[in-house]
Amino acid sequence: MRLMLPVVAAAVLATSAPALAVDQTVPGAGNAAAGELAARSPLVKSALARIEQVIASIDDARLKAATHDALFNPNTCVAHRANLTASDKAKIVAELVSLGLINEADGKGFPGGAVTGVFPPLRDDGTACPHLPMAWGAAPGSGFTGHHSYPGGLPVHESFNLSSAISFSENYRLNVGLTGEDGLPRVAPLPPNGSREAVSHSDLVINNDAIIAAPMWHDWAKPIVFQWNADGSEFAEFNFGGNGETDADGAKGDSRTGGHHILGVAESMARDLPAPFIVIQASAHSAPTLGHEYMVVNWLRAAAIIAHVAPIARGYLVKDASGHFRLPPARTTDNIDFLAAKLGNLSAETVIHNLSDADYIFAGPAVTAAVAILAKLAPDYGFDPADAAKFNNGFRNPALSYLSAERILIRYNHDGLAGVRHDLDALKKAKAI
Repeated sequence: MRLMLPVVAAAVLATSAPALAVDQTVPGAGNAAAGELAARSPLVKSALARIEQVIASIDDARLKAATHDALFNPNTCVAHRANLTASDKAKIVAELVSLGLINEADGKGFPGGAVTGVFPPLRDDGTACPHLPMAWGAAPGSGFTGHHSYPGGLPVHESFNLSSAISFSENYRLNVGLTGEDGLPRVAPLPPNGSREAVSHSDLVINNDAIIAAPMWHDWAKPIVFQWNADGSEFAEFNFGGNGETDADGAKGDSRTGGHHILGVAESMARDLPAPFIVIQASAHSAPTLGHEYMVVNWLRAAAIIAHVAPIARGYLVKDASGHFRLPPARTTDNIDFLAAKLGNLSAETVIHNLSDADYIFAGPAVTAAVAILAKLAPDYGFDPADAAKFNNGFRNPALSYLSAERILIRYNHDGLAGVRHDLDALKKAKAI
């Protein structure tokens, strides 16, 4: 028998939602427990292993070292927060508000205010080397009830995005990047009639280092914004990067986005990673196409303010003839002035990076459905969904960390509750629940 997921989901969300009035000015009380859970999950551990292996293939030594340090060094310094005082933070937020990169009403409505939203608590905050509030691998992939919202969901999310980014890059080279003896391109046959290894013969250059590193740097700040509460829920995230009304160079537009995106770009800037890479990274939440360039521009502007750098001098932005901030050209020599032609500067890498971040379309709703399924089965394993803390910490989070929401939903759709129960029984045998 198939359960009515929307009805059950509504009941679960009412009981397992984040606790209200959580103090987000201090590190999350559940961070340590989440780290311990993520460290036990074979799914999370294998995702981290895959990510570390792929990082090792980055050719640029500085980018490779910085990426590995940011993700795998438990004592990595949060560069954009070094030596910041309370006064410094207030001034930065005031500047963001004055430039229309924070909606003042949004800030007033956020727990702890805009300063807390832009500068969530860190370990050793205010020192020369502030530290992440938890290991990168312990963080969720998004806000509670969102995609990969469980301890270790972030590396599982990034592993998938990494696969997508590499695949998209290969797809362009396999479809328009292979030439015959006449020098004209052909589409490569797919397996079993061909091999994806044919990509190595492509004459098109796509920045593989950026394709690999951008997904991980894009979500680097999620351990900061999505900290764990004692009841197994998460901090709320502050959205900024625009005022939500006139963000398209004064015209109607809304470029507000999750703070993790802008903070990740700020960290890359503070670590002085290559400018072309940072532009690619900043395109995760929207490709700079179809009239959305202003969004990427505003995220770069906001990040530069937080990182205390000049975006034009650093090469992240340029100005057009009208004085508007625009993305810089991909080439610095023999380049066509696309801006003068009323066009935008565009690279394949920015679009590939944006496309690779689209797993949330399935993974987000999958969490809602999976939690509804878990709520239905919870009494069989001694848990009451109405007891939010015990349900989240003892059943929901372990089940998702070990199995993933996607697996639970796909399993349910094919094998019903019996299939999900089979996996949960394995967790019980392993003493994970």
